[in-house]
Amino acid sequence: MEVKCLIIDDEPAAIRVVESYLMNLENFKLIAKCKSTTEAFKALNENEIDLLFLDINMPGLSGLELLKSLREPPLAIITTAYREYAVESFELEVVDYLHKPFSFDRFFKAIQRVEEKLENRKFIMSGELKASQQTKEYLFIKSDKKHYRIRYDDLLFIESMGDYCKFITKDKTYLSYITLKKLLEILPSNFIRVHKSFIVQFDKVDMVEGNVIKIQQSEVPIGYSYRKDFIKYLDP
Repeated sequence: MEVKCLIIDDEPAAIRVVESYLMNLENFKLIAKCKSTTEAFKALNENEIDLLFLDINMPGLSGLELLKSLREPPLAIITTAYREYAVESFELEVVDYLHKPFSFDRFFKAIQRVEEKLENRKFIMSGELKASQQTKEYLFIKSDKKHYRIRYDDLLFIESMGDYCKFITKDKTYLSYITLKKLLEILPSNFIRVHKSFIVQFDKVDMVEGNVIKIQQSEVPIGYSYRKDFIKYLDP
């Protein structure tokens, strides 16, 4: 995941320090550098920003006033020469408070906190997405430059073909650019992975014979590492 960063500081030397530290981080991309909150507002309006490196004392609005004014502020790390704003900053739920001058090691600890926050946010959003999908009765897939709505009830099984997946319904087959891993995040719970290359809709299983699942006229293999979990679904 690429983390898009914005530095807001009226001191060129301070900007250079943060910029040089960011160059050592693989997934953090500096989008813009601003010397005032006025410039920062413009940059925030023009770009999607994930993380602010924010000084406090600047011309015009302070860094904290900028943060308060944003309806949905990005994650923020305060970088300042003043210690007395720490309590107020953490009340605004900043990720960390770096007192200038700070070392790369201290900076990196703040970055690790950012990564934890982003990972938690991703986990929550994934859960919300799955919950919303489970209330739906269909999904849209892109195939042959068109978007098709497929009812879950019509979907028999899905076969992985590298970066593509083949969706087998009772009437038609679709090929779409998506992975099984991504599909498992959004499919309802009655869709079960039974092989590294197959997901089946359990409600459509007609028979299980050995390591083969029979669904209408099709046969789907059961992978060795998936068999134990799948068999649990067969118990009355």
